[in-house]
Amino acid sequence: MNTIINKEVIFIHPGLIDYKEAWELQKNLHQRITEVKLANRERPASVQVPTENFLIFCQHPHVYTLGKSGSATNLLLDESGLKEKHADFYNIDRGGDITYHGPGQVVGYPILDLENFFTDIHVYLRTLEEMVILTCADYGIRAGRIEGLTGVWIDHEQRLNPRKICAIGVRSSHWITMHGFAFNIETDLSYFNHIIPCGIKDKAVTSLSEELGKKVEIPELEDRLKHHLSGLLDCKFTVGEYEKGHYTVQG
Repeated sequence: MNTIINKEVIFIHPGLIDYKEAWELQKNLHQRITEVKLANRERPASVQVPTENFLIFCQHPHVYTLGKSGSATNLLLDESGLKEKHADFYNIDRGGDITYHGPGQVVGYPILDLENFFTDIHVYLRTLEEMVILTCADYGIRAGRIEGLTGVWIDHEQRLNPRKICAIGVRSSHWITMHGFAFNIETDLSYFNHIIPCGIKDKAVTSLSEELGKKVEIPELEDRLKHHLSGLLDCKFTVGEYEKGHYTVQG
């Protein structure tokens, strides 16, 4: 258990970044926090060091990722099909099944030491969902949860045509999180036709611009996401600058 609680979150925004590079960044930040936590176990409480928290917002070139509990049969493209669509494919270490990332989608990777906030992975998942639900409400879109299905959905109540607007898949080790959410904003939804999204065959996928019938300014939306996450976690953000392989904190 942390003896020093740190609710400052370093915000990193690398823009359009290759999935593998972003994955390496996540792993490096996760390892950085882990090393501090393990070292703190050997230190007296009076000299322990606070653990850091990070939030990455980015977009990826076309890529499909398959989680630990997923099935490769949910990818409907072979190697030549992936090449034709200019898409990559990775097996990764998050929970969940298969999903798509691409331009026009806000992908968020919170690398948080949950001991700075709460030690409950289910509460954490619901917190990410609530952040997106509140952001959708800012744009006049009613979104919510479907019992038994992680993520955020449109038409989650009547379920005449339920459609996912945000996928969520996370991993936690030593109470430090990785991976996160993919919120469809100006996304080319045709790329979802080549997978069974999250292994769910009978529900569609949508985007915020599709629901609104107009373009959405992504920087403004990202500000809304950060605003709501700050309220839900009672945290504050510090801006970090990323260059390939490393980041620096402003101020």
